[in-house]
Amino acid sequence: MKPLLLDPADDLATENRKLRRIADVLMERIEREIAEGGGAGYTQFQLAAALEEQVRARTKDLDDTMKMLSIANARLNVARQEAEQARNDLYDAIEAVQEGFALFGQDDALILCNSRFSAQLPDVAPRLGPGLKFVDYVRMVSRSEHLQVEDDESREEWARQRLKDHRSPRIVFLVGLINDRWLQVSAYRTPSDGTAVLQTDVTDMVRREREERDRLLDDQARLLRATLDHITQGVAIFDAQRRLAGCNQRLRRLASLPLQFTQAGADFRGLLDYMSAGARFLPAAQLEALGAWVERDERGGPLSLELRRSDGAVLDVFCQEMPDRGFVISFTDMTAEREAVAAMHHANETLEQRVAARTRELEAARDEAERANASKSRFVASSSHDLLQPLNAAKLFVSSLTHTELDAEQRGIADRIRSAFESVETILGALLDISNLDIGKASTEVTVMPVAPLLRSIDQEFQGLARERGLELRVIPCSLWVESDPAYLRRILQNLVVNALRYTKQGKVVVGAVRRGDRLRFLICDTGPGIPPDRRAEIFDEFVRLEHSPGTPQGMGLGLAIVERACALLDHPLSLDSEVGRGTRFGVSVPVAEPATAAEEDEERGNHRGPLLDDLIAMVIENDDAVRAGMIALLEDWGTSPLEARDIAGAEALVDDLGTAPDVIIADYLLDDGETGLAAIQRLRAAHGPIPAVIVSADRGTELRAAAAREDITLLHKPLELHRLQAVLQWVKTSISRERA
Repeated sequence: MKPLLLDPADDLATENRKLRRIADVLMERIEREIAEGGGAGYTQFQLAAALEEQVRARTKDLDDTMKMLSIANARLNVARQEAEQARNDLYDAIEAVQEGFALFGQDDALILCNSRFSAQLPDVAPRLGPGLKFVDYVRMVSRSEHLQVEDDESREEWARQRLKDHRSPRIVFLVGLINDRWLQVSAYRTPSDGTAVLQTDVTDMVRREREERDRLLDDQARLLRATLDHITQGVAIFDAQRRLAGCNQRLRRLASLPLQFTQAGADFRGLLDYMSAGARFLPAAQLEALGAWVERDERGGPLSLELRRSDGAVLDVFCQEMPDRGFVISFTDMTAEREAVAAMHHANETLEQRVAARTRELEAARDEAERANASKSRFVASSSHDLLQPLNAAKLFVSSLTHTELDAEQRGIADRIRSAFESVETILGALLDISNLDIGKASTEVTVMPVAPLLRSIDQEFQGLARERGLELRVIPCSLWVESDPAYLRRILQNLVVNALRYTKQGKVVVGAVRRGDRLRFLICDTGPGIPPDRRAEIFDEFVRLEHSPGTPQGMGLGLAIVERACALLDHPLSLDSEVGRGTRFGVSVPVAEPATAAEEDEERGNHRGPLLDDLIAMVIENDDAVRAGMIALLEDWGTSPLEARDIAGAEALVDDLGTAPDVIIADYLLDDGETGLAAIQRLRAAHGPIPAVIVSADRGTELRAAAAREDITLLHKPLELHRLQAVLQWVKTSISRERA
């Protein structure tokens, strides 16, 4: 293979030089051949011309490249100058700051620093330079003769702590220097994981702070001295070496100490030996306990003891350790208190004798009062029957008189006489009842009795009085049976209803019964003025009457006294809840009983047997009176305690009056005035929690079904399938029974 004239690896200048040389050689050969007249000369000339053209092109490329290189070099020089200027500006800026500044790179090597950095360490500053490792810098500082470390810290420990803090994102600490100079060092991690260090001379600030602190301490010391000299206690303060740091004048007087023991620097042991010598203070065991507490390395909690001075004065001594291992001892003169206690003990002894004598006198007076009260009760009980006999005859005469021909004035007088006799008869009857209860002659006949007839008679007896008073009397039926004395239970409910009607100016009185477990609680609720808490106990006393409504005959104040005594006699718990301005609710709890016979139960339930749901309070919300009455009868037949309302307001008012939420709600979907059973259930649940509920409707659409499902309400369609309603109520009863179990 022939060698190449041009080497591809040559640069443009070398290649151009070779081409020029080749061209010159070829031109010489052409000229020689032409001179010799040979035909090959022209060919060589053409070749030389072609090479000349290539040389020219290569030369142009070389010139262009050189120009670009020149431009690049010019730009590089400009950039270098700008970088140098920026670096100089940075140095100037760093040098201009008042703090010492240094920047360490990611490899912890020093990049740059200003002249103020470590200027306070003359043996360190000259050795600083780019590339110095941070660990070497810390070691140099730790060995500097200008560094002042704490007494309890070595220079090696100081260096280890600085290196440990080095990787923190930010750290600020004080460095002490000799001659009471101080540097604040702030180190920050840079985004490139380098470290910027600022050193600020805070000597003046530290000195001012120290002066201010010393001034405050001096002020506090003067204040403490003034305080100690004005308190009634003697106080001594000892340092960790058990030397006296200070005491007040009161200590000298209380402990009767010579001057040398109250001078600053006095040793505690010498003070204790003086107090122990010559029985100046007793008992000796207490002084030994004091000395042992002071000598212990771990004193634990404070020490309290009592010393008696030789002159009989009693001192209470309290010792408390301070954080610096020093301790404070206080002496308090308890002589007057001990004398007062002794005098009190003596007075108590004589007082007990006087109390015993007074107690005997009071017991005798009480026995006499009880005998007088019993005699009064026996007299009233024995005489009431004798008084009632002529009174009854007088009533008969007055009744006969009213059937004779009398004018209007005479008839009015006769009516007033009859009314007066009836009032006297009522009062005598009440006196007879309460007297029999007081002297224990009241006899009871407890039997199993139905509640329904009792509530019906209460309703019939007092509806007229309620209408006269402009009040609404609502008696809620109940199909349960109870175990009680029929006469006394009736009298209890009568007195409570009369009391409610007497004190209620407007609104209503609600009578009902709610079963709770094995007891039935009769409730009498009114919207009267309420009973203040401080008067709730006295209303059960005889002849006590609160303010009564105008236009109402004022009672003798015996009704509630009879109620309380009768409930106690029958063991029927009586409860009272009242809120001033809103009303009062009395409750009487009576044992529930099984019906006496199946025939009697059928008579009370209308001969319609069904599943017993005795422990269930069912609220029926139905606007159709006939449908509502039928549902109430059905639920009573099943043994529930039904509540009835025709709209939402009535349901809410009934629940508020009774103070008890129903166990289940049965509501018709469409009520009057655009109301719905769904809304009624939502309102009652919002006020009383998640009550199980049933919606009854003829609407079989998906919208109502979906709404009931969202609210967790059972939907039953009309005509109602009774076995489905029974199943729902039985499930509710079972759930409640489990919860109460």
